[in-house]
Amino acid sequence: MIGCHCPVCQSTDSRNKRTRSGVAVKTDEGIFLIDTSPELRIQLLREQIDVVQAVIYTHSHADHLFGLDDLRLFGYRLQRAVPLYCEEAVERQIRASFSYAFMPPESDLHFGAIPQLELRRIGTEPFDLLGVRIQPIRLMHGTLPVLGFRIGNVAFCTDVSFIPEESWQLLEGLDVLIVDALRDKPHATHFGIPQALEAVDRVKPKRTYLTHVSHHLEYTQTNAGLPHGVELSYDGLRIAF
Repeated sequence: MIGCHCPVCQSTDSRNKRTRSGVAVKTDEGIFLIDTSPELRIQLLREQIDVVQAVIYTHSHADHLFGLDDLRLFGYRLQRAVPLYCEEAVERQIRASFSYAFMPPESDLHFGAIPQLELRRIGTEPFDLLGVRIQPIRLMHGTLPVLGFRIGNVAFCTDVSFIPEESWQLLEGLDVLIVDALRDKPHATHFGIPQALEAVDRVKPKRTYLTHVSHHLEYTQTNAGLPHGVELSYDGLRIAF
């Protein structure tokens, strides 16, 4: 947190050094991202990811979108547009915030000078990407409809304050649930730890990782108070699916 000198912000434990939320999914056919955080370049360098074939988006808030320009390198390397899978509202925000990527190219611009992007509309119907089936899950982020995603028996549900009744069935039988837990106290647009644990009690995944964690939660201390099978996520965490 800028300007904060609390114990978590000053911690030397790397698991308390948190960039904005995002996921890279590696399949037999390549790598796709869930969201493009403002620290995307740092995250990809840290994880030694050389190329990304596609991106799917949960929603259009800046902390999940504004690293999008760093995709321009992948369009250049692939020599094709990078597909972006998103809902209509997210597409509108992308076109507004990155309008230069959708303008007719100037004759003196070389390929790769601007991001090469292809927008593909999704909703809550399942779709296939790089050899895996992806099941979108409707979630509510305050009053904003957003998407979580289930891939096999792993579900990623960030930025959620309410799970609609029809979405619970899509969370059955999970090996791993990754779910929003901003802090201990309730928040208007995010689960706190108590609300996240209520979801865990209902879903009963084999393992749960709490994500979108703020500086109010110290890694070791918080984990010590969580139930068995539930722990905070951290930058660089890898999960098999």
